[in-house]
Amino acid sequence: MRHSPWILIPLFFCSGCAIHPLGPLDKAPKHQAAKLTGYHGFAWGISTASLQYENRAEKPGDPNYFLRDWDLLVQQKKAPIVGNALYTWSDFDKDLAALKKIGVTHYRFSIEWARVEPQPGRYNEAALRRYVAMCRKLKEAGIEPVVTLWHFSFPAWLTDPHDSKKVNWLHPLARERWNLYVSKVVRATSPYVNYYAPENEPNGQVLTAYIAGLWPPCHILDFAGYKAATIASADMFRDAAYRIKEIKPSAKVVSVEALPWWKHGPLDPGGLIYNTVQHSNFDHLDRIYDVCDIIGFNYYYSQMAGPISFLSESYRHGHHFTMMGWRIDPASLGKQIRYVAKRYDKPMMITENGIATLNDPKRIEYLHDHMAQIRKAMDEGYDVRGYFVWSLADNYEWHYGYIPKFGLATMDPVTRDRVLKPSAKYYHKVIKTSQSEQKVQVDP
Repeated sequence: MRHSPWILIPLFFCSGCAIHPLGPLDKAPKHQAAKLTGYHGFAWGISTASLQYENRAEKPGDPNYFLRDWDLLVQQKKAPIVGNALYTWSDFDKDLAALKKIGVTHYRFSIEWARVEPQPGRYNEAALRRYVAMCRKLKEAGIEPVVTLWHFSFPAWLTDPHDSKKVNWLHPLARERWNLYVSKVVRATSPYVNYYAPENEPNGQVLTAYIAGLWPPCHILDFAGYKAATIASADMFRDAAYRIKEIKPSAKVVSVEALPWWKHGPLDPGGLIYNTVQHSNFDHLDRIYDVCDIIGFNYYYSQMAGPISFLSESYRHGHHFTMMGWRIDPASLGKQIRYVAKRYDKPMMITENGIATLNDPKRIEYLHDHMAQIRKAMDEGYDVRGYFVWSLADNYEWHYGYIPKFGLATMDPVTRDRVLKPSAKYYHKVIKTSQSEQKVQVDP
């Protein structure tokens, strides 16, 4: 999932600029949504991520011990401790049992690059076999694995401690090692995998890393770095798409972009903040949509693109906000579906949607209202192929740590079983109803 929009507060201090440093946003191509004939085969899914779920398992001194750039951030006390998260590396079968109870048809999870390649050119073959086994077990359970090859975290060896301009996407080894990693993972998993997402929210990660200064390399208002990292990540996405198709031509390449719905806000002279977040939404996707079979995007909230909105986020509470102050706006999911369809003219999936709340009836209402918007858009002819809830269980949420509760389940601290919440049972009912009627059905 993506980081909170309050990270854009630094833009307030230069919001008087008349000319945007990133230039004009490309105009959307004029497409028309194709009329659908039905909803058969709709993907009902759940999304997770390796760092947010997996325990490390290896100990310092082990030849397969690995570090990620996020671990370096934690060591610098710039992020909360991850710990063992939900023990998914050791307890994947517990995740699988919960997924089967909920009845999902698809499960999106990520492979940890650093775990597979703890040092440049040195692969942990046992770890790769375990990821392959995860894919096989999902298929045997009747669940399609959707494999994300990168979900925010990089191997620490892609960090140059002496030059923050040579980090992650921009490290001299990044593209070469990425291509070898992608080919190795896809070859190993391809017997069981039909859907690959090369990158998760690269647009949000680049914004957070180069404009907001919160994620490695922690640059603030570095528009040159933003541009370079956007181009590099898009080039590496295209490389991955090529290799996926080369190894398994029938596989579907899925984008996963962070696409909140942005509105013009007050105190934004020249629209600097609004234009920046619109660039963040579409700069990367504009560079890779043509190699995607499915345009996947994550939607959580709408937001005013202005300093007052960003500064007040943590103080917003009540029925229309999540526990992190994100505005709940189901109708804007419908708006984003229509906009993306017309901009790219390709099938879509909502690859993440969910709410941080301690109030599970509120979660059920949130899911219901957002799924209703998908049904409405599909009834209008927009080609939406799937919906994925974030997330399976309450988990580690980057700079927020373990405070936000996004899960359809909790983890029993003793047995480590996933204990389903009422919202999980509601989602199960939605899926069963839709399968019996072969259409999107979201009423309880």
